[in-house]
Amino acid sequence: MPRRRLTDDERALWQRVARSARRLSLSGEPPEETAPPATAPDPRAPFSDPAAPPAKGKAPPRALPIPPSAMASRASPPPVRLDLAESVSDRLAREPVRMDRNLHRTMTRGKLEPESRIDLHGMTVAEAHSALNGFLISAHARGLRLVLVITGKGRKSGPDHFAPMPARAGILKHEVPHWLRLPPLNALVMEVREAHRSHGGTGAYYIYLRKRR
Repeated sequence: MPRRRLTDDERALWQRVARSARRLSLSGEPPEETAPPATAPDPRAPFSDPAAPPAKGKAPPRALPIPPSAMASRASPPPVRLDLAESVSDRLAREPVRMDRNLHRTMTRGKLEPESRIDLHGMTVAEAHSALNGFLISAHARGLRLVLVITGKGRKSGPDHFAPMPARAGILKHEVPHWLRLPPLNALVMEVREAHRSHGGTGAYYIYLRKRR
């Protein structure tokens, strides 16, 4: 009986079976695992080898430097100011001028010399209040018009002062204008302004008294 030739379909099926068959080991060891066929790379994807040196004439990409100002803003955020009350300087600056304007201009430029002065440095609040009352009553009785009251600027709070109600620096600097609006001094005082820097600047006040009747 003549041997029949395999058809094309039978030959393709036999090749698939032969490729999937495993080889038996005569020593009793488990057969070796066959590695799965590697997938062919996509010819459309660009090739990039991380270990390959850069091409000649082309420098590797460099990271852009961070500006120092940006690094400083990241490192230390600006301090938060919780004291939103108006300062004494701003309040006095917007008060209307009651004395002669030409004389007021001369005084605020530091060209009018005070006739007397008192320094409240080192005093407690109670001592300073009493001393200020006595000084201004005496100055008014003597017919003086322009006097200088030195309070000092006070110790500034640090940048980490985050109390819910922070204490103001320079208690006397803030109390003196308040005392001048109360009896008996309010009847004696016509004008209150911060002194020129030649007379103490923001650490002192010009007080212009009314004429004695």
